Amino acid sequence: MTDLLLSFMPSPLITTVVLLVIAIFLFIQNKIRMDMIALMVMLAFCLTGILSVQEVLTGFSDPNVLLVALLFVVGEGLVRTGVAYQVSEWLMKVANNSETKVLILLMLAVTGLGSFMSSTGVVAIFIPVVLVICQQMNISAKRLMMPLSVAGLISGMMTLIATAPNLVVNAELVRTQAGRFSFFSFTPIGLGVLVLGIVYMLAVRGWLSSSKENATETTYRHSINDLIESYHLHQRIKRFVVKTGSPFIGKTVEELHLRSNYGLNILAIERWKRFRPVFLAASLGKTEIREKDILMIDVSNPELDLNELCRLLVLEQAPIRSQNFNEQAKSIGMAEITPIPDAGAIGKSAVELHFRSRYGLNVIGIKRQGELLQGNLVETPLESGDLLLVVGDWKLIQQLREKTKSFFILRYPSEIDKAVPARSQAWHAIFSVATMVVLMVTGIVPNVLAALIACLMLGKFRCIDARSAYGSIQWPSLILIIGMMPFSIALQKTGGVNIVVDFMIHTVGTMGKHWILISLFVLCAVVGLFISNTATAILMAPIAITMAQQLGLSPLPFAMTVAIASSAAFITPISSPVNTMVLGPGEYRFSDFVKIGAPFTILVMLLTVFVVPILFPF
Repeated sequence: MTDLLLSFMPSPLITTVVLLVIAIFLFIQNKIRMDMIALMVMLAFCLTGILSVQEVLTGFSDPNVLLVALLFVVGEGLVRTGVAYQVSEWLMKVANNSETKVLILLMLAVTGLGSFMSSTGVVAIFIPVVLVICQQMNISAKRLMMPLSVAGLISGMMTLIATAPNLVVNAELVRTQAGRFSFFSFTPIGLGVLVLGIVYMLAVRGWLSSSKENATETTYRHSINDLIESYHLHQRIKRFVVKTGSPFIGKTVEELHLRSNYGLNILAIERWKRFRPVFLAASLGKTEIREKDILMIDVSNPELDLNELCRLLVLEQAPIRSQNFNEQAKSIGMAEITPIPDAGAIGKSAVELHFRSRYGLNVIGIKRQGELLQGNLVETPLESGDLLLVVGDWKLIQQLREKTKSFFILRYPSEIDKAVPARSQAWHAIFSVATMVVLMVTGIVPNVLAALIACLMLGKFRCIDARSAYGSIQWPSLILIIGMMPFSIALQKTGGVNIVVDFMIHTVGTMGKHWILISLFVLCAVVGLFISNTATAILMAPIAITMAQQLGLSPLPFAMTVAIASSAAFITPISSPVNTMVLGPGEYRFSDFVKIGAPFTILVMLLTVFVVPILFPF
């Protein structure tokens, strides 16, 4: 069969298929950033002559790519004004102590917010909320983290702008003049999947964790004292008093080279001014050490003789207690963060990321799969799902949200959660988003202009500024979309789409229309195990639309099936960043996602293939 297919494949098509296989292999390996793979694909198509430069760069002029970028900005406006956090606080208040009510409200809230902003951002917001709820209710985080990720994926099935695959499929419909989807075309199907998801998660949550005795081990507490105990900081964090005659006096922290010489890292300096202690934690590199300063130091070298060190450097060791952290809590704090999948932090150490100089925070603990790592932590390459404990100025911890898209804060105090830079503009943000939705629903202006109007309104109302707007855009995601678009063009140009369509028509075309939809859904689900849902939609949309046209049927039900199947990435933790994000906090295994996700994917497929033809007749 393979030889027969190859014999009918022209040389450019064979090259295209080889490039596709190589790209999928690189995606699976996960050693090269996905956006870099996409750029390599674009270069390969140019060098092989399969596509012209104009065809390869088509994605940069695609209105839907700009629309995705603008929607990142809209989502940032909801975060900066506190709208997203108000929803999470409402959830905690209304849910009370009913786990069933918590699960239902959680999935409703996440799906509702995710209909208008990035599902990755929504899940990042709700992870710490879920952890706090689990602590208060004394239940395992496993019981709620999986419903959180499932709701994040379902949110992509709710509206046209909810996720990139929807926009990609709609753009292909418009390009081929096969029709278009309206803003709420997805909503009836999404609501059906949401109801199905809620019932399913209520039924199977016991598969993940049925024991409340393990709750204290699988949930994360947010107090400083608990973090000290959890990360064994009593064994590593030490306090030293700078005595008269110490060579430290008069030198800046940078000049001491403590990390390279002794394996020491100054976390904070306690200095008395006007009969009260002042705690310094931000930008310590240029801070000059004075006599009687109390240095809080992370000792990463367990073999270091502290008594000999004190004698040599004229220091006096002082005991460290939880109170020492509590006394500094107004200016110095801790937070747990985790690297975002497919971001630049994976595979790099804190030193390589210049973490301290860039963010003003120190990494003092790393947990990997529940185990506390030892040794020189700042030189340890980070992996997806790692939990990092950072210490520093509260303001810098709060600013971490704005300074990086490589990490998100997993646990932080409630006052940090409430501290949003544009809280007073919340109603303006709601008005701006509502205006965008109305413009999209009515079709007065194209969707991209509606989103642009909303972004300009958010800027006018001071819900966002230029820095936060540009910083909110997930450039790797945009490059991935742009870089994978040439595959769609190449497969059509070289006849690959027609070959796949002919093969599927001869295989399942005579079995009935519903079987064709099932085959499309299964194919999307299988491809989605290896590449992103956006790339899946880019590859499958032209196949589905061409198949419908050759069969003389409406392309809409075929395109909708591809869009829903692309978002149904429930089976593995690497199928979607949303799944990967809950992997560490929920302490899941790979098999947990397969066990929960595979049956649910089948249920979603059955719902889709029977409901879609009713809403979009053949």
